[in-house]
Amino acid sequence: MLRQLDTKGWAIVSGVFSNALMRDIESALEAALSRREKIRRENHVDGQNDGTLHHLLVDHPAFLEVLEVLASFDPLIRAFLSGNYILNSYGGVINRRATKAYVHNVHRDIRFASDAKRFMLNCLVMLDDFTLENGATFLLSSSQSRDSRPDDKQFFDQSERAVGPKGSVLFFDSRLWHATGPNLTDYPRKALTLTFTSPFFKQQLDYPRLFGYENGDSLSLFLRQVVGFNARVPATLEEFYLPVEKRYYQRGQDE
Repeated sequence: MLRQLDTKGWAIVSGVFSNALMRDIESALEAALSRREKIRRENHVDGQNDGTLHHLLVDHPAFLEVLEVLASFDPLIRAFLSGNYILNSYGGVINRRATKAYVHNVHRDIRFASDAKRFMLNCLVMLDDFTLENGATFLLSSSQSRDSRPDDKQFFDQSERAVGPKGSVLFFDSRLWHATGPNLTDYPRKALTLTFTSPFFKQQLDYPRLFGYENGDSLSLFLRQVVGFNARVPATLEEFYLPVEKRYYQRGQDE
């Protein structure tokens, strides 16, 4: 699969998640969306946000369980990013008929290209079957080294679609030009959207703080690394001057 990510820029793995976990996530999404829409309204946040959810990590235990399942792909993600990595963002999309969000525009999720080193990998969890009718993601294969945005006609004429069954995972190079497809059905098409980066990248939200610094010791070694507990920034001199084993930014993060 690493070879496919190197060349085509994306790959789909089916049968990753159980139906039981998918049901738990689906039941948590609507409440999570309502909470975020309320905050956006109160903070007068403009923009095309229909159906988008950001920073779901602690909304429900099922979202943390997703990371535990993804531990089986740890060798792949480490190989792709050439070393350790952390969670950079944890979002979701509820794609409904006639909705329009920024994810429907042709875009990529990292705003610079580097062929020398890769810094970010996208991971999309299909909570429903992804079909041509309900908005399966458009992906312009092998466009990860392309600096300029393709025009819409070229993109949609040449793109492939990420079609797959519920419970599948789509991995793709974050430099790849892509877009969410329009949902032409009467049923919402749901997905989780995660990104992983090298540890020195700033997380979109301080996930260790969100999770609770005091709760870090309850996590497995894998989750402690991925959530970001080993790549924090000290805020005081007392937090800076610590024994090696207690330092906020642990040794070996950039290896």
